[in-house]
Amino acid sequence: MSSDKPTDRMLPDGSMASGDSVPHPLDPLSVAETNLARDAILNARGSTVVVHFRSISLQEPPKKDLSQFLALEHSGELTPRTPRPERLAKVNYDTVRGDKQHEYMESWVDVVEGREVTKKLIDKAHQASLTMYGSPFIQYVLREADQKGYRQEFRAFTDACLASPLFQKTIAEFDLPEGFVVTIDPWPYGSDEEVVPRYTQGLCFARDTRSGNEDSNHYPYPLPIIPVMDTYSGEIVRIEKLSTGGKEDGLTPGTHQKDILTHCSPGEYIPELLSLPLRSDIKPLNVTQPEGPSFQVNQNLIEWQKWRFRVGFNPREGATLHDIRYDGRSVLYRLSLSEMTVPYGDPRPPFHRKQAFDFGDAGAGRAANNLALGCDCLGVVKYFDAVLTDADGKANVSRNVVCLHEQDNGILWKHTNYRTERAVVTRLRELVVQFIITLANYEYIFAYKFDQAGGITIETRATGIVSVVNIDPNKTSHWGNVVSPGALAQNHQHLFCVRIDPAVDGHQNTIVTEESLPMPISNDLNPFGSGYEVRQTAIKKSQFFDASPTTNLTVKMTNPSKLNPISGRPVSYKFTPSASQLMLAHPDSIMARRAQFAEHHVWVTKYRDRELWAGGEFTNQSKAEVDGVSDAAARNEDVENEDVVVWSVFGLTHNPRVEDWPVMPVEIHQIHLRPADFFTSNPALDVPGAKNSASRLAPGEELCCESGNVQHAPATHLQGSGPDLDPKSKL
Repeated sequence: MSSDKPTDRMLPDGSMASGDSVPHPLDPLSVAETNLARDAILNARGSTVVVHFRSISLQEPPKKDLSQFLALEHSGELTPRTPRPERLAKVNYDTVRGDKQHEYMESWVDVVEGREVTKKLIDKAHQASLTMYGSPFIQYVLREADQKGYRQEFRAFTDACLASPLFQKTIAEFDLPEGFVVTIDPWPYGSDEEVVPRYTQGLCFARDTRSGNEDSNHYPYPLPIIPVMDTYSGEIVRIEKLSTGGKEDGLTPGTHQKDILTHCSPGEYIPELLSLPLRSDIKPLNVTQPEGPSFQVNQNLIEWQKWRFRVGFNPREGATLHDIRYDGRSVLYRLSLSEMTVPYGDPRPPFHRKQAFDFGDAGAGRAANNLALGCDCLGVVKYFDAVLTDADGKANVSRNVVCLHEQDNGILWKHTNYRTERAVVTRLRELVVQFIITLANYEYIFAYKFDQAGGITIETRATGIVSVVNIDPNKTSHWGNVVSPGALAQNHQHLFCVRIDPAVDGHQNTIVTEESLPMPISNDLNPFGSGYEVRQTAIKKSQFFDASPTTNLTVKMTNPSKLNPISGRPVSYKFTPSASQLMLAHPDSIMARRAQFAEHHVWVTKYRDRELWAGGEFTNQSKAEVDGVSDAAARNEDVENEDVVVWSVFGLTHNPRVEDWPVMPVEIHQIHLRPADFFTSNPALDVPGAKNSASRLAPGEELCCESGNVQHAPATHLQGSGPDLDPKSKL
């Protein structure tokens, strides 16, 4: 989220380097800084080593250093001489020597001095994340990279398949109708008990080109093969044949006929290819802000109402939020989507390997969409760009990957005094930070929503096209649902983890579980049986626990050293964990071992720098979760009145329905962070109620109805709306 021009830098002694502005320690790397980091790595490796870059992004400062800087910033004590945390770039790359030996490396580069300060060879047991394409920006990079002799892994896989004699021979075994061409969706290889080198696999389809429209949907025509490529050699090592049978066929492969597509049907979704007309009875519904937005933006600093925070962006997590404050008070140090795994529930080999870690394997930032005005975001919109890199390491600006806008979400609060018939009502306005990723067939929409009552909502939406495989004519399956003739949408799960780094009026916090429990009838405490107990339990050691809707289990992030002057209780923020289904794969399965974070709803761990990934840093072809949240919790560290991290896990078990085809309506999940004894009253009392002058009666409606057939609500006199509204007037 940086401009193209070089930035000024403050040197460690407080003096100024050349340029126009000093980057904040949380500003993502600029184009100039990214290219400087690239050059430092190339210079350090020398001319005898070929370097293939995977990512270059900001290495966030240690919390100790950054917290000291932020404290000075908020106290107004920053000066040009104030030392700043080191400004570092984290660079992930492959080196290839003359013997074609690949090594995966990570280096940190000081972008003030332009030198490599650390380097680390990654253990060969770990595989780097994939380089991919999907957005228009990445496709542009691919074209440029191809001219330099570099290719992204996904593009290389597709090219290798189409050129492979083995692949061509396999395709020739099918009778593909004229006008159909083979397309391939590269996928992470997943994992099984076999030890293999770096592999890529793919799902294959035939696309009907007869319409002449390049956007015609190719997913309705799945082919029952999965090619597997040795990523480093570029060789297609095998073609796996898939089962296409139904319930009666069990795990048996090879039941399909040579004529593989005649039982399949088109499934178009783009307007010009639809077989039904678009609705003509939808009238415009516009979001207008004639006086502009209520937010202010300075670089990556956002201020809105009483909120203040910074937006970051990196190739793995996409948008991240930092130093979140309300009315000058600290709420969260950092908020991010940490990981998502998508295990498929089809036990027929090789579908046991069909499991993606969309953040660790691919990277949400790399897959981020370039958002469109008036479509992805409405109203007056502020966009943020991101600086990403191609295989050559050169910085490229990906435009409009994050949008910021306001939206109305109904009523914020209301009360009608039935004695006087006066109602006071305010609208719930939200500030939305949103980004969207596309990973092959699926889209995920992520939004952080701030409201005027001190609440934060973390929202995920799943949409796109369900992953389908071929199924024989007139058959059904235990492992999914036939959503279109010949297309079986397999059962699967989407399991997310949000990382919440609380700083509730400071960094020393205690996590408390609160449960509401029934009480026995007793003469001294509960003689009529109407009472119930609210039991609070402080979490003393790092651990996990699960949602409990029957006890209304609520997680409170408290500051025991700051008591609310009204209630006398510690100030806190709370959320109720979603009682969504967790990992369904057997605990002994490799799917479950790779994603131990998905076995529980809530994890509480002690903070450590760089401990950001719920499923571990290396998920691609992993055989177990290594250095993930389960390992962090297993340290059994003290977390009471400490610097702690809360990990919230939730999921969507998606057993597809026909209505999900050919593109699925969104499935929405939300986590609601809400203040609990953080304020001394409703913090939104000062939100003015303003009558919306653009609202109109529907055709045929009258302001007053004398027939008696319609019961009108009491008069609504809006707080702060002016003298023109009579408190006794009728609507």
